[in-house]
Amino acid sequence: MDRSTHRHPIPAVGALVFDGARVLLIQRGRPPRKGQWSVPGGQVEWGESLAAAVARETLEETGVRVTVGEMIHWFEACSDAGDDGVPRFHYLILVFLAHPETPNQPPVSGDDALDARWVSPAELSALDIVQPSRTLIEKYRP
Repeated sequence: MDRSTHRHPIPAVGALVFDGARVLLIQRGRPPRKGQWSVPGGQVEWGESLAAAVARETLEETGVRVTVGEMIHWFEACSDAGDDGVPRFHYLILVFLAHPETPNQPPVSGDDALDARWVSPAELSALDIVQPSRTLIEKYRP
């Protein structure tokens, strides 16, 4: 998609997945926020339901199959305008709770994730986690 001519926010999803007290995170492999940690997620494909997008993106980025629950949050991610006056990106991100179909399944990074892992509460402070993900983890952590 040519974002220089796309004049509407792009729908995207995120998955907040807990296995006990651990949360499933990916290290972003592409901008924006390359190298930082976040919940798995990505763009909704044409004709795809939101729940299907959550399950697909989580599987592609982590290898973990999930059952998708309720939507818990939404937020926008928008860049500043470039020289042409057009933002480089503008996403409308809907975040859903999800549960692993197989508890204790080790994640395997894939697609555009540099790394994927289950993160314990003690490990959270050591990671550079994007703020929306950190806020949701703190709010919904069991």
